[in-house]
Amino acid sequence: MLDKRSQLLLKTLVERYIAEGQPVGSRTLSKFSGLDLSPATIRNVMADLEELGLIISPHTSAGRIPTPRGYRFFVDTLLTRKTLASDEIQQLEAQFNVSEPQRLITSAARLVSDLTQFAGVVLASKRASAVRHIEFLNLSEQRILMILVATDGTVQNRILMPGQSYSQSELVEAANFFNQHYAGRTLDLAKDSIHDELKKLRQEMTTLMSAALTAGSEAFNETQDQYIITGEGKLLNVQDLSSNMDQLRKLFALFEQKTALMQLLAVGQRGEGVQIFIGGESGAMPLDECSVVTAPYEVNGQVIGTVGVIGPTRMAYDRVIPIVDITAKLLSSALSYH
Repeated sequence: MLDKRSQLLLKTLVERYIAEGQPVGSRTLSKFSGLDLSPATIRNVMADLEELGLIISPHTSAGRIPTPRGYRFFVDTLLTRKTLASDEIQQLEAQFNVSEPQRLITSAARLVSDLTQFAGVVLASKRASAVRHIEFLNLSEQRILMILVATDGTVQNRILMPGQSYSQSELVEAANFFNQHYAGRTLDLAKDSIHDELKKLRQEMTTLMSAALTAGSEAFNETQDQYIITGEGKLLNVQDLSSNMDQLRKLFALFEQKTALMQLLAVGQRGEGVQIFIGGESGAMPLDECSVVTAPYEVNGQVIGTVGVIGPTRMAYDRVIPIVDITAKLLSSALSYH
């Protein structure tokens, strides 16, 4: 545990380093902390903080900079979050005034990237999709195109080969039956209840409907977690990252590989509220100079994904955190409404 004086000096050091990007000396700390301390006293406190692994002294300067551990203590204990102005929130809300779920998710990634000038990322987990509409079209003898439209707007096309021929009127009859009885349900729920209904249909309709349910379930199960990242190029303008091109290449390779980053976002999805992963503590990021801020979003009370920002460890957490938090809440509201 740090005493109040040490906490205030550490808080001041982190805030000045985030703002200016230069190692912070005792004179700066004395000026901005508001404490009436001698330079010698401040240096002694800095030595204690360095011994605790919260700050380090770069070789080229007598000043200190925070370590990932120091950032973690700052974020968990000392950070004062900013509140976005009402006009900023209104501008955010306007970005979600679209109806298509895919556009909403893409807008969220672009929005957090534009507001923070870092990389924005969204993970949308695979979930059970309900069927909005189904159609059958004859392609040739015993080959039928099934068009399956989900309630989240995705469309799946599958070729059915039920082993017998159908007229177009029979296909329309089958589609109408399905849409009337099962629109709005997941295919798994439809499977559970359709067997009794199939007894009322002619054998040829039963064959077609069974083939449609099987193919539709396979189509939905093949859908992978959706991963959207935008604004990666903005990280090239961040001096803390661009000064080490070898490490930056590893970061971009992570973006391309996706697996490790998706696992990290999935962890953020399981947490409550905003999650902050600093430096290499996540085990996924290749840079100590890189942090990830995430928040889960939901549809009708069910968490389905994560909104996040990837940027330098030296980021304005007090502003980035509310941006990610509010974007996730607005995305949840927009997806639940539509």
